[in-house]
Amino acid sequence: MALINPHINFNGNAEEAFNFYKSVFGGEFTTIVRFKEIASKEHPLKESEANNIMHIALPIGSNTLMGNDVPEFMGRVNERENRSKIAINTESRKEADRIFNGLSAGGDIEAPIGDSPWGSYFGMFRDKYGIEWMVDFNPNQKS
Repeated sequence: MALINPHINFNGNAEEAFNFYKSVFGGEFTTIVRFKEIASKEHPLKESEANNIMHIALPIGSNTLMGNDVPEFMGRVNERENRSKIAINTESRKEADRIFNGLSAGGDIEAPIGDSPWGSYFGMFRDKYGIEWMVDFNPNQKS
């Protein structure tokens, strides 16, 4: 079965955001590459961007959440645009509550977590970094 591993862009705060995600999901980063590690004469970078994240990866279950900071020369990421949402399917209501409450802290809740008309326990929000998430526990779905 193929895995879907979301990759999200940031404007210089990828490390802060990923440390926040790590505090909610747990685990350890498998990769952290900074722009200064790949700089060369062919690919110079601004001193102010040297410590920014070129690639970061956080395993979550069988999947991996990945991200990076977008270099200034490529333009800014619009963190309030309508993006696709990252959907998380949990194994219990307790896990759904923990993830929803953790990730939505400081963000904007679009749909409070609760029983949905379609039979699952569902909530939706934009986190404090502008990333949109959906958390769902379906007691009738076999994992």
